[in-house]
Amino acid sequence: MDEKDVFRALLEAREKGLPVALATVIRTQGSMPRHAGSKMVVYPDGRIVGTVGGGAMEARVIQAAQHALISGEASVAEYRLNDLADGDPGVCGGTAEIFIEPVLARPTLVVIGCGHTGKALAELAKWLDFRVLVSDDRAELCSPTAIPNMDGYIVAAPADLAGQLPLGPFTYVAAVTRGIAIDLAMFPPLLAADLPYLGVIGSRRRWALTVKELEARGFSRDQLARVHAPIGLELNAETPQEIALSIMAEIIMLRRGGTGAPMKWIGAAEE
Repeated sequence: MDEKDVFRALLEAREKGLPVALATVIRTQGSMPRHAGSKMVVYPDGRIVGTVGGGAMEARVIQAAQHALISGEASVAEYRLNDLADGDPGVCGGTAEIFIEPVLARPTLVVIGCGHTGKALAELAKWLDFRVLVSDDRAELCSPTAIPNMDGYIVAAPADLAGQLPLGPFTYVAAVTRGIAIDLAMFPPLLAADLPYLGVIGSRRRWALTVKELEARGFSRDQLARVHAPIGLELNAETPQEIALSIMAEIIMLRRGGTGAPMKWIGAAEE
């Protein structure tokens, strides 16, 4: 296994939307099993590609990398391999500084509904460097011919869709569907998932009727309050492209912690 395997693992993780951490030896002194520049990819479950030296020191690096994936913060750790009795992870006689960097997953946008607005939304999200999966129960609309260059195409009935999606903290779901019946079949498993964003297109009346039916099925107001409906920011958007812009503006606002307020400013320069 060489450095190429590490870079391949990083690229594959990015393409699949998987979070990983990269551990790199940045400085060594004395006797150490690996030299500066040695790299190791660590997955959330502790699997690795590459090595920073093996043994107890590497086990500690793996634990630190898993913590970095939770905290989202990079760090530099120093490991001394002098005396096991002092708690050092080895006896080689040297020290190593290792930079541990979380490489968080590229966000995935799932576009449910591949009509005019869904197509515009998928294309805009792809331009914004999201990993984009498109889904529809109409195979002729959900294909590379209809919407080229997407990261995945899921042809599935609304009730079966959730089981085929990578639902989790890096997955944003935008339902630009064509009716309440589809939403009612699609929503229950999505409401139970740990999603940073779940939005559905339509009028306020359409959403009010959907809420009424979902409440009758046992869902609480708190659960339903997580849904962004009607979807997007208020731009008075009309065309599919304008609607797509309003949806992506809302998603980016929430992802980056923005407010959506105008940035216009008339006043003195800040000191």
